[in-house]
Amino acid sequence: MKATRLAIRPTRALLACASLFALAAAHAEQIGSVNTNFRVTGSDKVVVEAYDDPQVQGVTCYVSRARTGGVKGTLGIAEDPTEASIACRQVAPISFAGPLKQQADVFNERMSLLFKTLHVVRVVDAKRNALVYLTYSDRVVSGSAKNSITAVPVPAGTTIPLR
Repeated sequence: MKATRLAIRPTRALLACASLFALAAAHAEQIGSVNTNFRVTGSDKVVVEAYDDPQVQGVTCYVSRARTGGVKGTLGIAEDPTEASIACRQVAPISFAGPLKQQADVFNERMSLLFKTLHVVRVVDAKRNALVYLTYSDRVVSGSAKNSITAVPVPAGTTIPLR
């Protein structure tokens, strides 16, 4: 019985590492920013970042969100506001790295030192042959209902592979 447990653990560990690697591979590329509130120690900004979906080649998501400046923002300990907006677009021919889950967390990025995270979730709408992307933030204790959504139609004749 113990040998069976030992054989299963590495498999779970490998799956967890693969999932973390896929999330780490999806990193933000800052496209631009605008200052919203001047501070001598660093202004508050709205930044625009691009994320390429690691499982769907040809789809890029653009996320705009607020970043807090000042001393705390410069040190990376400020809590950024929960507002974010998303627009995902087909930027090249769409292809899939493999079968997709019906719903999956595609990107995560911390918005505070410990407690707040920005999420981008992909939902497959197989009936309409579209990929729907949702952005929201959560906290360890309570989340935010503030969200934004976008959809990317998959070209006719291209089937979305599902798990």
